[in-house]
This record gives sequence, structure tokens and C-alpha cells, in this order.
Amino acid sequence: MTRYDLRFAGLLAAAVIVIGLGLGYGIGWLTRPGVPAPQAAPRGDVTFYPGARQDANKPTGRIPGYGDVYVNDYADLLDAAAEARIRADMIELYDHTGIEMTVLTIPALADFGHAGPIEPFATRLFNTWGIGNAASNDGVLVLVARGDRRMRIEIGAGYARSWDARMQRVIDDAFLPAFREDRYQQGIEAGVDETIFELTGAYPGEYGAGTLKRGIGRIWRAAGEHLLVALGLLGAAFGGVIAAIRRHFRNRPRRCARCGTLMTRADEEADDAHLDGGQRLEEFLHSVDYDVWHCPNTECGHMEITRHPAWFSSHGACPQCHYRTLSTTTEILERATTSSTGRKRVTYDCRNCPYHDTEDRTIPKKAKSSSGSSRSSFGGGSSSGGGASGSW
Repeated sequence: MTRYDLRFAGLLAAAVIVIGLGLGYGIGWLTRPGVPAPQAAPRGDVTFYPGARQDANKPTGRIPGYGDVYVNDYADLLDAAAEARIRADMIELYDHTGIEMTVLTIPALADFGHAGPIEPFATRLFNTWGIGNAASNDGVLVLVARGDRRMRIEIGAGYARSWDARMQRVIDDAFLPAFREDRYQQGIEAGVDETIFELTGAYPGEYGAGTLKRGIGRIWRAAGEHLLVALGLLGAAFGGVIAAIRRHFRNRPRRCARCGTLMTRADEEADDAHLDGGQRLEEFLHSVDYDVWHCPNTECGHMEITRHPAWFSSHGACPQCHYRTLSTTTEILERATTSSTGRKRVTYDCRNCPYHDTEDRTIPKKAKSSSGSSRSSFGGGSSSGGGASGSW
């Protein structure tokens, strides 16, 4: 690739990066936090769901226990990876705000001897578990009863009545569209993220984020799965364009630098005769490809060898012979723990020359789990029946 080709590719890549960063910063600025989310306010003695408190005080059936304060997927709607992501988001929520939020999925209300609306069951479960801080009563329960095709977001008694409508929007816009298509995992993940946003004004991973990071995050979330497909297609198209441009400049006719005659390119077998051992080894390892161009003018006989490094290769440049024939292997000598660092040995061997080297590197300590992950019980909060419900 010539200097012109490199400059062209560099300018094209820089333009894409600048446009992306500009769009991300603009979205981040437009979605910057304004007035903080409303603080929890006492509900007083207002009953927001007729009969909810009364029914909640008349236990019927039994309440399921919990094995985890973040996710209890008794209906088996989540795979292990999704459950881990949701748990991490709620640990982060607790660590930054102190809000206790939990997700419970059950096969059906009847499995626990309950018949009737989901609201009193959710309220009684919330109070039995004691979700939320006992002083602020700011806990949140997301309950999904798959067999009944009903769900509930139950919120603590410390939230004002206006929060009921906000939770209803989350259910209608985030949970139910996916649930109606039996995409429960996607619905729960999207709904948990939107619930956290309603509670804090920030999505998971955005606490304290700058304008650019927040903007890029909003763009990513706004398009969801469609963005992933679009980016995949765009990336493939962009890669195809770059590859086509690179191929064009590599294969384009060129004139001899000495006499101006159009040169011809040797085929793969013929060009090996003009390559040294290191260059042939690079081609064998697929780390570099070479083209040999000949001037057909017998009075000139000029020859050019052009070098084309592979975009992806497991071999690097050797510091001794400078061919791209250096392999690297890593051996773990001592594994890192949360209390001590580890050690690993990196070995370098050149396939073309005798170069050999080793170095020992320190492996950083493993990060300790977030402080919220050490919780094993709730804080003794209670609910007076506030929240929202939905069915599909």
C-alpha cells in the first residue's frame, strides 16, 4: 500500500470517528440530566389500589422464599448470562443509591395457593421479604407470573403517588412489548434498565458518566437489537469498501519508475523466486503477502516488490531480523487472587532467526465483588400497595 493509500484510508477512518463522536456528544448533551429525579415522599394514608391494603392484610396461600436478594428466577425465564447482567445492574444501583431492587419470576400465582389479582400477592410478598431500607422505604420489586401472563412493579411506601404512573410507563413501554412475543428475557432486561432509569435518571453504567459516554450509550440503547444488526451490516459494508479500495490500489496498473512502461505482476509461484527466505516464510505464515512487478522493457528490466501486511496475524515483527515471523506464548506461573497479584511468563520466538526472549509480567489482583453483592437479606422496608401492573 502506497503512502497515498494510507493517507486515504486514514482520512476516511478519521471522518467516521469524528462523525460518530460528534453524534454521540450531541445526544449526550441533549439527554444530560436536568432536575434530579423526584425524591421519595410519604404516601400518607391514601389507598391507590382499591382493596390492596385490605387484601394484603388477609394472607391467602404462601409466600415464596428467596435465595438471592437480586434475582430469583423460579419460572426459568433467564439464562445464566442474563441473570448475571441483571444482578450486576442492581448491585450497581444499590452501591450508588442504596435502593434495594429485586426481580422475582414465578410459574403462576396458583403455585403458591393464591387466587385473584396480582396486586395483594405482590404487596404481601414485598412486606414479607422486607424489601428496601426500613427508614426510607424505597425498595422496588419486579414480579412476573408467566402462567398468569401478568406482572407487577411494587414500590415501597416511601414513594409519592406520582411514581405509580411512571412505573406504568415502564411496564407498557419496556416489559410488555417483548412479553407479548414471549421474549421474556429481553423484556426483563429492558424493563429492569428502564426501571433503574426512572429511579435514578441514569441507565446502568452511566452513574457519573460524561456527556460523550452518556450520548453514545443512549444511541446504543435507542436502537436496541436493530442497531446491532445495522452496525453489523454497516461494519461489513465499510470493511468491504476498505478491502475493495485496498485491492484496487494493489492491483491497479502501474508504470515503471525508470522508463514509464506499464509493468506486469508475477503470479504467486513465480514471485517466490525473487523473495528471500524471510519473505517466503512471511507468506507461508500469512503475516505478509508480496507482489513482484516486472518492467517488460528488456532494455530496462526494472523490478518492484510491494509488501502487504495482513490485517490480522498471530505473528509480530522480530526485533532482530525484522521479519513478521515472531510468535508469542504465555504461561501462567501464579494465578492472581483478590488478595495477591499473580505472575505470567511471556516467551518470544522467531520462526526465521534464532531470536528468543522471555519476560515475567505481573498479573493484577482480581477485582473484589461490589459491596452490594455481599448482601444476604433485605433492609426491612415495606409497601402500602403502590406501583403498577400489566398483562399480556
